[in-house]
Amino acid sequence: QMQLVESGGGLVQAGGSLRLSCAASVRVFSIDVMGWYRQAPGGQRELVADITSDGRANYADSVEGRFTISRDNAKNTVWLQMSSLSPEDTAVYYCNVKRWTKDYWGKGTLVTVSS
Repeated sequence: QMQLVESGGGLVQAGGSLRLSCAASVRVFSIDVMGWYRQAPGGQRELVADITSDGRANYADSVEGRFTISRDNAKNTVWLQMSSLSPEDTAVYYCNVKRWTKDYWGKGTLVTVSS
């Protein structure tokens, strides 16, 4: 049973940076797409970024140029480097692994950006 554990969330001032980490408890395969989603207070869960095993990344328009996603298949880990944060980035961030049609989710880590 795959478990995903996020870390790195917290409180940061606008303009600051944070790096989120997500470690999978079991082996991640090359077919798996790893990514980050977020859900703002009162909002819907949305894709932030995802990445394939060969390093091809996809970003939401709202974070393009500010966030960077990366992964290490040997460590079963995915990171999200967040820079130039704004209050609009405040949300619970969830790690995700997509294997064909099946999704695995972490419990989430809260990122709060103050103004």
